[in-house]
Amino acid sequence: MWEQIAANRRKSFMLVVATALLLMVLGYAFGEYFGGRGSGPYGVAVAVVVWLVMTLVSWFQGDQVMLAVSGAHKVKKEDLPVLFNVVEEMTLAAGLPKMPDVYVIDDPAPNAFATGRRPETAAVAVTSGLLRRLNRDELQGVIGHELGHIRNRDIQLMLFAGVLAGAIVILAEVGLRGMWFGGGRSRSRRSGGGDSAGIIAVIAIVLAILAPLLARLIYLAISRKREYLADASAAVFTRYPEGLASALEKIAASPQKLAHATRATAPMYIVNPLAEAGKMMARATATHPPIAERVKVLRGMGGADFRSYQESFHQATGKKGVIPASALKDDGGAGLRPGSAGAGAAGSAAAAGPRASQRTLARQVDDFFYRKGGYKQIPCSCGTVLKIPPDFKSHQAVCPRCGKVHDVA
Repeated sequence: MWEQIAANRRKSFMLVVATALLLMVLGYAFGEYFGGRGSGPYGVAVAVVVWLVMTLVSWFQGDQVMLAVSGAHKVKKEDLPVLFNVVEEMTLAAGLPKMPDVYVIDDPAPNAFATGRRPETAAVAVTSGLLRRLNRDELQGVIGHELGHIRNRDIQLMLFAGVLAGAIVILAEVGLRGMWFGGGRSRSRRSGGGDSAGIIAVIAIVLAILAPLLARLIYLAISRKREYLADASAAVFTRYPEGLASALEKIAASPQKLAHATRATAPMYIVNPLAEAGKMMARATATHPPIAERVKVLRGMGGADFRSYQESFHQATGKKGVIPASALKDDGGAGLRPGSAGAGAAGSAAAAGPRASQRTLARQVDDFFYRKGGYKQIPCSCGTVLKIPPDFKSHQAVCPRCGKVHDVA
């Protein structure tokens, strides 16, 4: 996969340069508009400062910005042991040098993403809705997909895309607001404005309005191939493509909308949380391939290797393929494994079957957010755990199952 890693590094560099040029053009137009004729270089200087700040932020703190914007909470192994076990397994399968930090987003919509500057500093975030709906095989598929992004260096590319495209939108928004609330009065006081001032004003307004669209086009310049490659990686890591296929169907079928998703963060998720199915323009500008197509490719695999994915992709789409030639050398022959339902007692967390592991995941994530919310947990002898909210007024609580009275300290 080194060909794809090198391509992502080239795209990251081109993305930074393209964003810098766009910011400078905007800065020049705003400088001429607000400062008068000859002030364009000052606007460029401001744009360069914005670009440098956002680039440094994206390089050193971009992953933390994305996690904060998404409302993600960092968790420890004792908080969600099943999730941690799955991430540990997939880290070993992917051959990563370090296990990513694990985060959970308190949102009923099932989804997940990975972020970070490099594999050594990467993080993977999943929603509480994902943990409540997926069984262990499906969760493995999703985590395998996200760790595929980490191994392929997609996370660095999307980190720059999210933060720097946001810089374009910020500068355009500030400029437009300045025009609406003070630009006219400022412009009327300029000397020698005339027709040239009007032309500059029109150019500045057009650029400011088109900036969000241009930011969107930056995402479209990033090939959808990265999602197919991550799907293929997940199939190889888990040796069970059906797990990811089933997970994708569940995520796509969910009626809930991700609360914290924005245009800057949406392309990072395994399924676009802002997708508008059925609209031609939405499909044409989608940052992710169609779910039905991804599922068809996964279910058409005859083995658990990149060559099998390449063959299935060609049969499902009629296209040449998405796997780099370097990944197909000496590849092939890995067989598919059965799912947990047919694996008997194999696997620590899967021994009780997919449904049992799904209930365990749901209970663990609920307990984690109860603790985050300041709830007290009082175990009762009957097996019930009472969850007492922080604003509970009484000094005693009654177990709803057995009626035993407990003191609330």
